[in-house]
Amino acid sequence: MEPAAATSDIPPPPVHVAIIMDGNGRWAKARGLPRTAGHKRGAESVRRTVEAARELGVSYLTLYGFSSENWKRPAGEVADLMGLLRLYLRNEINNLHKNGIRLKVIGDRERLGVDIVRLINEAEAKTAGNTALTLVLALSYGGRQEIVEAARRLAREVAAGRIAPDDVDDGMLADRLFTAGIPDPDLIIRTSGEKRISNFLLWQSAYAELVFIETLWPEFGRAELEAAIRDFHGRDRRYGTAR
Repeated sequence: MEPAAATSDIPPPPVHVAIIMDGNGRWAKARGLPRTAGHKRGAESVRRTVEAARELGVSYLTLYGFSSENWKRPAGEVADLMGLLRLYLRNEINNLHKNGIRLKVIGDRERLGVDIVRLINEAEAKTAGNTALTLVLALSYGGRQEIVEAARRLAREVAAGRIAPDDVDDGMLADRLFTAGIPDPDLIIRTSGEKRISNFLLWQSAYAELVFIETLWPEFGRAELEAAIRDFHGRDRRYGTAR
């Protein structure tokens, strides 16, 4: 990925863009192809979108790659998705590193294969010092489960006497989420026309702007990202305050 020339008509990007990547299966079905083909084409969209986000100056890009609910899919499809994840981690990390992109993975790693966890750890360590863009992959991730685990951690600390119950506040809980140290998303995009957030960044999305687009994920690219950013800049973000 080589840096692109600045595009003067694109407004400054949000600091943090998060995307619910949806529509791989429908894209494949519409073409008479197996779902695997949609997932493979979706992986190409990941590459395009990461490149576009870096070129546009986005600081954090979070992609909902595999939800905690996705484990309920047919075993063959789950195996195919894990295979694509292995390929991505093996083949893309050097390119991410070369372009100054830091990788961070959030979610329940205990359900992932041992080899996948090793690849994740190696990729995070290799790219830890990069600053051009932080790419956050949500894998085996669920927003409710994340909040429950953070609450459990707080409860243990209260029980141990390290924190007084009345001192617990939203900042303490946020510091115990997977996303600790990462700013909340400004913009959440969902592809494929569905209009829900599906257990994604429930705590962090309290004041995010939501953009739902009809484009299926395998067809998503720079043009769609730019359009969503323009939509974002057309919103009046009041954070619950009066005009």
